Amino acid sequence: MPDPMNKAVDYAFQYIEDIPGELPAGRTKPWGTGQAVLAAKAVLKTPFVVINADDYYGKEGFRLVHECLVNGGQSCMAGFVLKNTLSDNGGVTRGICKMDDQNNLTEVVETKNIVKTVDGAETDGTAIDTESLVSMNMWGLTPEFLDMLEAGFAEFFETEVPSDPLKAEFLIPTFIGELLDEKKMTVKVLRTNDTWYGMTYKEDVEAVKESFKGMIEDGVYEKDLFGDL
Repeated sequence: MPDPMNKAVDYAFQYIEDIPGELPAGRTKPWGTGQAVLAAKAVLKTPFVVINADDYYGKEGFRLVHECLVNGGQSCMAGFVLKNTLSDNGGVTRGICKMDDQNNLTEVVETKNIVKTVDGAETDGTAIDTESLVSMNMWGLTPEFLDMLEAGFAEFFETEVPSDPLKAEFLIPTFIGELLDEKKMTVKVLRTNDTWYGMTYKEDVEAVKESFKGMIEDGVYEKDLFGDL
């Protein structure tokens, strides 16, 4: 169906057999987010945004990433404030961003079991700065990145798949981390104050429903989701 700007919606499908090598016997697991984006390579002719389809990111992050890309930015990511991504129902894993003085990403530190406390958050008894920016897999990228991604996928098949043929995954955050280490890419971190919603625990469902109800009541969204387009 056409979108409000009268541009066609293109669909791309991720096939487990669409790989630079032989499909390992018994492999049923998809190859990860890197291959998912490569599946759309033929239709990605302009800068684009990558997100997790089952998470809610808010509006501000999309605006910031869009502005960065249309103004000539080559790659960026929305950095969510840690306190806006935590669950009331248990520990979560978050990639805490390290940046240089130009807000360019230098490292994403995967941090497990972050739980809320009375005055902030901690992991295994160590306090965590809740104002830290974290990566929730909202990336702004360009078609040029896809060439590097394709080459990285071929290398992944040569180096990673042989040792773990049934479970190895080609993940965008891991690949971007490797490019950062090799100084082959820079990623601008754009702070967003939006609340990120995911459903890590079944108990999160009701809280997410209530949050969306509140956004509709406050006029952030129409009850008919696309009614204002």
